[in-house]
Amino acid sequence: MNTNDKLKQVGVNIKEKANLIWNVANSLFGAYKPHEYGLVILPMVVIKRFHDCLLPYHDAIVEAYKKFKHMAVKDGFLRTAAGGYKFYNVSEYTFDKLKADPENIKANFDNYINGFSDNVVDILANMGFFAQIERMADAGVLYQVISDFTKDNADMSPEKISAVDMGYIFENLVQRFSESYDEEAGAHFTSRDIIYLMCDLLTINEDFSEEDAPAKTVYDMAMGTSQMLTCMEERIKALDKNAEILCYGQEINPFTFGIAKADILIRGGDPNNMQFGDTLNNDKFKGYSFNYIISNPPFGIDWKREASEIEAEHKLGDAGRFGVGLPPKSDGQMLFLLNGIAKLKETGRMAIIQNGSSLFTGDAGSGPSEIRRYIIENDWLDAIVQLPNDSFYNTGIATYIWIVTKDKPETHRERVLLIDASNCFVTRKKPIGNKRVDITEECRDLITKAYGEYRSTIFTKTKEEKKTQLICKSKVLDAVSLGYNKITVESPLLDENGNIVIKKGTPVADKAKRDTENVPLDEDIDTYFEREVLPYRPGAWIDRSKTKVGYEISFTKTFYEYKELEPSDQIAKRIEDRERIIIENLRALFGDGGEKHE
Repeated sequence: MNTNDKLKQVGVNIKEKANLIWNVANSLFGAYKPHEYGLVILPMVVIKRFHDCLLPYHDAIVEAYKKFKHMAVKDGFLRTAAGGYKFYNVSEYTFDKLKADPENIKANFDNYINGFSDNVVDILANMGFFAQIERMADAGVLYQVISDFTKDNADMSPEKISAVDMGYIFENLVQRFSESYDEEAGAHFTSRDIIYLMCDLLTINEDFSEEDAPAKTVYDMAMGTSQMLTCMEERIKALDKNAEILCYGQEINPFTFGIAKADILIRGGDPNNMQFGDTLNNDKFKGYSFNYIISNPPFGIDWKREASEIEAEHKLGDAGRFGVGLPPKSDGQMLFLLNGIAKLKETGRMAIIQNGSSLFTGDAGSGPSEIRRYIIENDWLDAIVQLPNDSFYNTGIATYIWIVTKDKPETHRERVLLIDASNCFVTRKKPIGNKRVDITEECRDLITKAYGEYRSTIFTKTKEEKKTQLICKSKVLDAVSLGYNKITVESPLLDENGNIVIKKGTPVADKAKRDTENVPLDEDIDTYFEREVLPYRPGAWIDRSKTKVGYEISFTKTFYEYKELEPSDQIAKRIEDRERIIIENLRALFGDGGEKHE
């Protein structure tokens, strides 16, 4: 089954399961407002997933606990009894036993929850679930909620739902909760078609077959429900089933963090690799470096709350992540870009999503320009892919995948590949929020081909069933061509007689005539000045003390196609033809005399 069919089939399955789960909200009606349903449903799904994973080992865990509970090393014995899972529950209760005793539901459920290993209790605490237990009990809905999750169609065992499919269900539930809470659902996760494209771009031409190779590390600095990490692991395993992958992530939202940590626990990963907190001002992975970084950090979100810590780290220069420069406080996405670069191994690769402002916002010498300069002059920027508009759930604006590596192939050195994939999509039959297009497997193949060949050309593919054409344009640029010298041009001040004002033997500059010019970095400043400025401003000079280097990346300029204007005689003929048609229509309506016939 190809990934397109897989996505469609999984989409049907997870929607059905998510609908069943969300129907638990019927039991919460009255006790909770609609925008609060997720406070119960999301943690309950996490609990039920843990429960159903452990159910086959329930008796063995209880017996092991009775035998080893007084031992300091009991944790290892309990994990063994739990079939190798890195979590367990020593309570004698299961959901069926809880349902069988409605009179004591609160005390029994407390006993069950407190029977979980500390790593699960930590997840539920971060999700604020213990307060919800009290609230449900006080409102008299706790028993019904547990009964709802005991039904056959609420079975979440690994045999019924794979780890990948469970990730989809979590994403769907988070989206519903976000929408009911009037939040941007897309702030929590990225659609799977985009994630697969990012994974393909990161792993193209990678060789994982080396025996005894060290484990590959993957990091997501804004991991949401951790599905980027899951997909990356899935992709690498598809290339080499024996490859060892260690996933790391940090997340600021307690609900999506809880889901991410639960997911890695169930998949057998190290829960300590999932960290809760703000990546920008509370970096949990300081000193770490990774083979792969894949991330869709928030953009258009201010960093005023984190400003004091970020500005302090900026002052550390090379000893911190943000020494090179700071973006405007209104948009912190380039701070995540710098965080990723700081954590890339010398052979590492990063795919990170940014919006258009990271390409061109900020004048020469500004924070954003200096960040671009830092990346480009170090020759770390390998490629940027423009995605189709309307690719994301929560925004229709232009978005881009930056491919950054500290170990470019020799053929890529001092060059940057821009890929315009804005017309490489298939329109969805039914939009999901702002998402109106999909990047299908055919689209991904075309985009990764453009990246793999790393040359200036146009790639196309015709989809026979719809007679539509996928188009992907690529352009290789010299890295230096993205930079410019911003020069300040001064003109002499003239007195009332038209003479140049001289002070201390030097012409005085006329501030009213001060101007600037952006001179391409690969062109000599004086040559440019003599050709482009002096003929039009005799006597002008360059104030070299004000010269600044800037960098910007313009997709519009790079992929601009000149369309020859229609000849004037053809335009005139079209106007005459249009006028003739209008006159004939008026005559038909009003008659030759201009009066309407009765």
